[in-house]
Amino acid sequence: MSLPFKKVLIANRGEVALRIIRACRELGVPSALVYSEADRDSLPVLIADEAVCIGPSPAPDSYTNVSRILSAAEITKADALHPGYGFLSESPEFIEATESCKMTFIGPTVETLRLARDKVRMRQLASGAGLLVVPGSEGEVAAAADAAKLAGELGYPVLVKAAAGRGGIGMRLVKRDKDIETGFRMCQAEAKAALGDGRVYIEKHLTNARHVEVQLLADRKGNVAFLPERDCSVQFRYRKLLEESPSPAVNAELRSTLGHRALAIGRAVGLTNCGTVEFLMDDKENCFFLEINCRLPIEHAVTEAVTGIDIVQHQLLSAAGEDLALPAEPSEPRGNAVECRINAEDPDAGFEPSSGLVTDVRMPGGPGIRVDSYLAPGYVIPPLYEPLVAKVIAWAPDRPQAIARMARALNETAVTGVATTIQLHRRLMESGRFRRGKLGIGMLDEELAA
Repeated sequence: MSLPFKKVLIANRGEVALRIIRACRELGVPSALVYSEADRDSLPVLIADEAVCIGPSPAPDSYTNVSRILSAAEITKADALHPGYGFLSESPEFIEATESCKMTFIGPTVETLRLARDKVRMRQLASGAGLLVVPGSEGEVAAAADAAKLAGELGYPVLVKAAAGRGGIGMRLVKRDKDIETGFRMCQAEAKAALGDGRVYIEKHLTNARHVEVQLLADRKGNVAFLPERDCSVQFRYRKLLEESPSPAVNAELRSTLGHRALAIGRAVGLTNCGTVEFLMDDKENCFFLEINCRLPIEHAVTEAVTGIDIVQHQLLSAAGEDLALPAEPSEPRGNAVECRINAEDPDAGFEPSSGLVTDVRMPGGPGIRVDSYLAPGYVIPPLYEPLVAKVIAWAPDRPQAIARMARALNETAVTGVATTIQLHRRLMESGRFRRGKLGIGMLDEELAA
């Protein structure tokens, strides 16, 4: 298929940059990659069609420096831009700057992103559309006294959350009445400093609920469709470490219900590319809307494994204005897939980040195994960026076989020179609780504390 783009600028690094390079090549679209001095010798830079250094290692001097990124676009004559995830992928101002340079932004519109990022407005919108929302404040909570009153009514524990929060930024768990004022003020301050928006709201903390999310695909013709759900309940302090699809707790009827609720949200925000609607599900199968993200999700590969759909290519085609004829009802998931995020950090030391020279890398292969990684021997992992260095995805006809295949793959995997989460994932594959599918967002916290 011939796309109207002359060249796509990739404004990211690591495994996601490599993923986008590959998608562009398969569609026959040239791409150019920006990189910082720390990533000069990284695999994406080595295999890119074209690469431009945009500055020193700190992200404000490179990966989040809008003027330098857009200067690279001008130098390379790129007319489209893919932000990946993280960095500037959820910045409305970056979209505006990109479009002011007559470039196509491969992602949401400014209006969609601004609405989706405002979690207070999204709670109100979801509730108005008939979805359950996590019990909590109807809008912003402006005073500590109001936070204390509401928390007492909801019952502890509660979460104080930033209205513009994302990626775990601006969220405080409060377990006792005496800590609510401190937690409230700290969350306000963090939100203001990190996000430029000090508004916060309160939610009841649903202990050990499942984290289930639905992938949406949309085009610029108004079509929106949903794909089978992902279960992202294996987390440590609200950071996802493992995903699987389908969820062991979701049957065909609930899958359709969740999908149509997600569609309602996607249409309400005017989604035109891809998005992820996230839910918390309690043990009575009540599914509470949590949020919507309008970027490429980190965990997209596990959905690709059970659908055969290339989500990154979909993004490119949608941004090009192609009519994708999305189905109203998706097919059931094809088999089961499990994805382990391999991070350069030490789980036995409180997940302390690990950086330095990678002396050797051995990645798995064989039937049903996919690896998305930018690691190579001799690469120096900088201490400045997110610790994700690889994703290992195992597919099989059913869940027990997928787990067995993942266990085999992890035993083949080795990264030396830095600490990683490989051994943690090996232990997870042997966990009886995980094998039985008895998951909850507090599962890993409990097991590591034991």
